[in-house]
Amino acid sequence: MTHPGKRSALSTSFSRTGPGSVVISGASGGLGAALAHAYAGPDTVLGLTGRDPARLAAVAAACQARGSHVDAAVLDVGDARAMGAFLDRVWAARPIDLVVANAGISAGTRPDGAAEGLDAATAVVRTNLLGVLNTVEPLLPHMLARGHGHVAMVASVAAYRGLPDSPAYCASKAGVRLYGESLRTALAPHGVSVSVIMPGFFASAMSGRYLGAQPFKINLDQAAACVRRGLDARRARIVFSRRLGLLLQAADLLPAGLGDRILRLTRFCIVPEKPPLPQ
Repeated sequence: MTHPGKRSALSTSFSRTGPGSVVISGASGGLGAALAHAYAGPDTVLGLTGRDPARLAAVAAACQARGSHVDAAVLDVGDARAMGAFLDRVWAARPIDLVVANAGISAGTRPDGAAEGLDAATAVVRTNLLGVLNTVEPLLPHMLARGHGHVAMVASVAAYRGLPDSPAYCASKAGVRLYGESLRTALAPHGVSVSVIMPGFFASAMSGRYLGAQPFKINLDQAAACVRRGLDARRARIVFSRRLGLLLQAADLLPAGLGDRILRLTRFCIVPEKPPLPQ
């Protein structure tokens, strides 16, 4: 669904600071929606994807009301062809300055003690890791040719150390983290910045399904503000809470057996998402 905004949104001159064209995946709720609202404004092109049609339409309408030209699409970030076509369409409206690969899902030990299982684990890796690649890779040739661009991807502090109750989630986010770190080193000499976003706990539908301790948890507005500040400064890593990140880094530096014993004290479970929605 495309929401055409004001004609000035497609102008090549911009009166506001910050990126003129932004793509955000997973924008129908949570952090993605909050970032869409943060970047919305006159003379801004927003490309938004999400998995909930009604909520995505509401986010798109709110951003359009602020003066943005919004192209919103309900699609599966795991579908490389669909994602590539969407990115081409947004780029045609205006070359993309910033892409935030944010879409993600979670799974883990269920409340009844059952493991996440192959189907859930596969879905998590497909969305969280392959979805990031599908969101970023089609844009790299364009950004490199232009000598300008900013790529951001949402990993997690869980990328520092595998947790016993969310192995696929941790693996997917570790993959995102290392993918981003690798790209940053390779692309920096060519004018393309890469930021790896590593959140801890913040208020969201995803954290609401997490049954266990959530240390250093912050609200959604605080999380979005932290990400926006980091992206505006083009920070290489945006970590919050830093205390939780440091604790998990420390657990990784300990001898493996000792780290395992400590993490067994932090067991949790995750309520499956119902009904399951395509990401």
